[in-house]
Amino acid sequence: MLVIAVNGAPPRLRGRLAVWLLEIRAGVYVGNYSRRTREMIWSQVREEIEDGDAIIAWAVSNDAGYDFDTCGVNRRVPVDMDGMKLVQFLPQSTDAEKAIQDAVPHA
Repeated sequence: MLVIAVNGAPPRLRGRLAVWLLEIRAGVYVGNYSRRTREMIWSQVREEIEDGDAIIAWAVSNDAGYDFDTCGVNRRVPVDMDGMKLVQFLPQSTDAEKAIQDAVPHA
């Protein structure tokens, strides 16, 4: 089983996902594919997400019973804690902080 959820995805990407997966809610797609097919679908999401963000979760035989990956900018960021993947929330930035960050050149 695999689940992909997208936010702010371009219509072209949403249409491509609908070819492979069932859209059970707006932006939430489910299916059951091999690892190879899952990785192919996810690589297309990563290439075409543009300014949106996405997450993929799939069943694996580990302690949690699943694994996941993300792409795009989101406050929720996966972190590894002693072999267990958890989600960390980044602080919400204000418009002023964002403007300062955008103005400062990144090395």
